[in-house]
Amino acid sequence: MITQEDIDAFSIVNVTPMEYSYWVEGMITTQGEKRLFENTLGLAGEMGEVAEKIKKYHRDGTKINQKEIIKELGDVVFYVTALANYFYSNLPEVLETNMDKLNSRAKRGVIKGSGDNR
Repeated sequence: MITQEDIDAFSIVNVTPMEYSYWVEGMITTQGEKRLFENTLGLAGEMGEVAEKIKKYHRDGTKINQKEIIKELGDVVFYVTALANYFYSNLPEVLETNMDKLNSRAKRGVIKGSGDNR
């Protein structure tokens, strides 16, 4: 779990979410509909790699390598950002929208449950 020390360490990150959004855009190698598919499948593939490591931990009792999980999560964030950019948005907007949605659910007591519009 994240600690206050971890949170304090975020201040040493030398890139803002908006800078990262621009950086990701500069790394994109596909265009148009091909890009949409590549970014979407890339996200699914990278998330699958995270899930596979967790599955092996659960099923086989293998040790989880924190550094490997962080690398894979970085790839997940890359593709999330690429998709946000594709839809004329950016990582900061995605973060803020998600925080607003979850804060609203928590305030209304519906953080648990199912359905997109609860």
